[in-house]
Amino acid sequence: MRRINEIFYSIQGEGHHVGYPSVFIRFSGCNLSCPFCDTAHQNGIYMSDDDIIHAVNLHKADWIVLTGGEPGLQIDPQFIHLLKRATGKKIAIETNGTVDLPEGIDWITVSPKNGICGKEAPIKESIKADEIKVVDVGQPLEPYFELSCIKDSTLMYLQPCYVEDKKQFRLNQLSTVKRVFEDTRWTLSVQLHRYLNIP
Repeated sequence: MRRINEIFYSIQGEGHHVGYPSVFIRFSGCNLSCPFCDTAHQNGIYMSDDDIIHAVNLHKADWIVLTGGEPGLQIDPQFIHLLKRATGKKIAIETNGTVDLPEGIDWITVSPKNGICGKEAPIKESIKADEIKVVDVGQPLEPYFELSCIKDSTLMYLQPCYVEDKKQFRLNQLSTVKRVFEDTRWTLSVQLHRYLNIP
């Protein structure tokens, strides 16, 4: 049994796969506490693997996105193998990188939280990121290029921090765009789903 916050079908709004129809499995629970987190990941229900697979197979998307909370706390090799075999879909994960991940995941997005979550959050040496996605809260950015999870092909995305205050959010957007202009190693990530007003 795995504690699930929600399973839903939407468009990937962030990072390299923006625009892709995807089935999101949002796991409950996290080992960090970030001030900008917009997920009530303390809520959820326990679901069997069969129930999860049934919910995923209701949708045609080629991609499953494991997110949270921190999905790495609840997944294991058996779950990844079963999910791929039973759905025929590719699996992506959005992780803070602080826990080891099972093999078989097709795309790993690491969203590092060290220095912005109130405690140390070192990345596991075993993780190799396909992309780094950083929420911009004004923190120094150079340390992200020194992370152990970066490989030659890792993509780097910088994302404005979302807040409900529209004026402040606009200022956040402009600040992040300025930082991307100043350091072209970054690509802007804009949370497309917010602009489309979909989950």
